Amino acid sequence: MLKKNELIFISFMLFSMFFGAGNLIFPAFLGRSAGEDVWLSLAGFITTAVGLPILGVLAVAKAGSFHTLANRVHPFFAFLFPLLIYVSIGPGLAIPRAGSIAYEMGMKPFLPETMMNQPVMLGVYTVVFFSLTLWLSLQPSKLVDRFGKLLTPLLLIMIALIFVKSLITPMGAFTEATGAYQNNSFFQGFMDGYLTMDALAALVFGIVVANTIRAKGVKDTKLVSKYMGFAGLGAGILLASIYTILGFLGASSAALGEAENGAQGLTIVMNQLFGGIGIVLLGLLFTLACLCVCIGLIISCSQYFTNLFPKLSYKKWAVILALLSLLVANLGLNQILSISVPILGAIYPIAVVLILLGLAGNRVSHSVYLVATIFTAVFSITETMNTTFLNGMLNDILGTIPLYEQGVGWILPAIVGVIIGAFIKKTSNQPDHQEVAA
Repeated sequence: MLKKNELIFISFMLFSMFFGAGNLIFPAFLGRSAGEDVWLSLAGFITTAVGLPILGVLAVAKAGSFHTLANRVHPFFAFLFPLLIYVSIGPGLAIPRAGSIAYEMGMKPFLPETMMNQPVMLGVYTVVFFSLTLWLSLQPSKLVDRFGKLLTPLLLIMIALIFVKSLITPMGAFTEATGAYQNNSFFQGFMDGYLTMDALAALVFGIVVANTIRAKGVKDTKLVSKYMGFAGLGAGILLASIYTILGFLGASSAALGEAENGAQGLTIVMNQLFGGIGIVLLGLLFTLACLCVCIGLIISCSQYFTNLFPKLSYKKWAVILALLSLLVANLGLNQILSISVPILGAIYPIAVVLILLGLAGNRVSHSVYLVATIFTAVFSITETMNTTFLNGMLNDILGTIPLYEQGVGWILPAIVGVIIGAFIKKTSNQPDHQEVAA
């Protein structure tokens, strides 16, 4: 049995693994753009950026592992889809993105103007950043002590300090919503929540949380799943609270000046509240958040690849992933973001459907998993191809699907897939759920 304080620290650990630079940037920019509609937009954002990650942790806990959950679709899917997610959430996108943002916010503002845009500075910074990340990742057993007892409290104290200061010295009234938030506040916030990548991260972090709980002496599988669920809920409450604060800060500062993104918006906030020292605090906040996420991702990815390709040890995989992340990070933040958006658009709906089906447990048949996943995948990949390579040639066809304009057109194909899968199950007398042999 875990003590209450141990469970709290594990929740803190999971929160800090989720909470990276994107979790700072996106809700702040949402607040600036949504203005008076900030609360409705935040409801959509929290649905995907908090609700889905919590459900993801619960789904993995219920199934026992991400592999077991994915195997309910098909053995080949259980190999390919987790591999795609681990590459995306790891060295392919998320880790390099965090390293690049840490440089943009934690180092670049303090460089002389002549050195700001020199690639060598990014190179030097990322070597130091990923060396520190690797060093802290080599002993995953110390994750709770480093995250739950040290890094997470520091993050929370800093954000609480900013929020309290904003109440003491108000920045301004909310302005009118702008852009896509004017007529589509909830669904735009819903789509913004995708960009945090946390629903994918929830599937990835499950192995780390489970191993942490087992390291505390909990061996019973059902009890491990129960504690994973509590940790997910605790982390979700913290995330929702922080997003609400950041959305409020963004909306309150909209009249103070133009900002092209959430990072610039937070810079305006910190400068207004704390003056020059605020930029230093913001840089420290971004660096700390990015460091936490990178450590968590390298640990979870290294554990996954060690299980998948056991010829290389955990430490060797950690070194490989840190080096790959270092190389990709030096492509620059804009290049990384331009690649990440279409890839997320393709795989995110599939992950959401898998999570929701996983929550139903053994009551869902193999045919439902298989058909719903295929229908969702066909739609999401087609939509991604249309927006990325075909310049919207299929807009007239895809536009006939309900909720396509709101960015969640995959919902109908997924529902149709569930219905067809259930019909196949009924006509073939298939049992409720059967594990597919790997």
